[in-house]
Amino acid sequence: MSAERAGPPVRVTGVTTLPDRRLLLVHAHPDDESIGTGATMAHYAAAGAHVTLVTCTLGEEGEIHVPELTQLCAAEADQLGGYRIGELAAACAALGVTDHRFLGGAGRYRDSGMMGLATNDHPRAFWRADLDEAARHLLEVIREVRPQVVITYDPNGFYGHPDHIQAHRVAMRGVELAAAEGIAPDKVYWTAMPRSVLDAGLEAFTESSDNPFAGIDDVDELPFGTPDAQIAARIDATEQHAGKEAAMRAHATQIPANSWLYSIAGNFGAEFMGVEYFTLAVGAKGPGAGPYGWEDDLFAGLGLDGPDRAPVAAAGLR
Repeated sequence: MSAERAGPPVRVTGVTTLPDRRLLLVHAHPDDESIGTGATMAHYAAAGAHVTLVTCTLGEEGEIHVPELTQLCAAEADQLGGYRIGELAAACAALGVTDHRFLGGAGRYRDSGMMGLATNDHPRAFWRADLDEAARHLLEVIREVRPQVVITYDPNGFYGHPDHIQAHRVAMRGVELAAAEGIAPDKVYWTAMPRSVLDAGLEAFTESSDNPFAGIDDVDELPFGTPDAQIAARIDATEQHAGKEAAMRAHATQIPANSWLYSIAGNFGAEFMGVEYFTLAVGAKGPGAGPYGWEDDLFAGLGLDGPDRAPVAAAGLR
């Protein structure tokens, strides 16, 4: 897929109109958006909502799974970040997302690498970023787009990566700054994985030769997993599972073609690729269903039900 298909990011001006429903996602690196929230992004984009993706780094410290590109790594040419801009553009095109920005501009913040590595101390490492400064960059996007819903990670960054933790901090601080201006989103969700889903995965893959849970006997051993009662929303975007898989494949340097992710997708198909879960950190939970009242729409309770049809005045004129 050609990166050019994604086009330049949308820039909202005072005379531009936006759909009634506006969703903002804050992710740490290119590929995080596709793996964790790709189906949700594609689902809302296809339904006519305005989906804005903010990525905090270029992912310069990522592992490279394309042999002919290994020289791009940080220890050699240090050009992986630039290459991943193209991968991200192609992924966004696969998801139908046209509004993507890098926090503070491409390259302002650098991938910090895994926790405890020397890369955490790079002068531009996102982990070292001044929180208020970084949040003010996000506030500029919030002022422009005025999202009703924001998605980011939980305080542990879902699994403990320093850039994910920092993305959480920046997103939440950005929301605080927006609240001080009277333009806060109505809801903030954190990505999550229900314990029941993890338990089912442990059981399903016990005998698999491509077991992503190899060596783990209990869900408590995993660095993530949320009690089902704490889950607020289950987004069934199975109709977009092919788009999510295409977006993941666009990140070829990071996700090898023989990844266990694709193996599981082959076994479980749309259910694995197309259903994503969230906890609600800010705002009131809308109507839901099932034993825990899980929402099936992130805009539930906001009076914005159904696909967007009539655009409204841009945020700058609100």
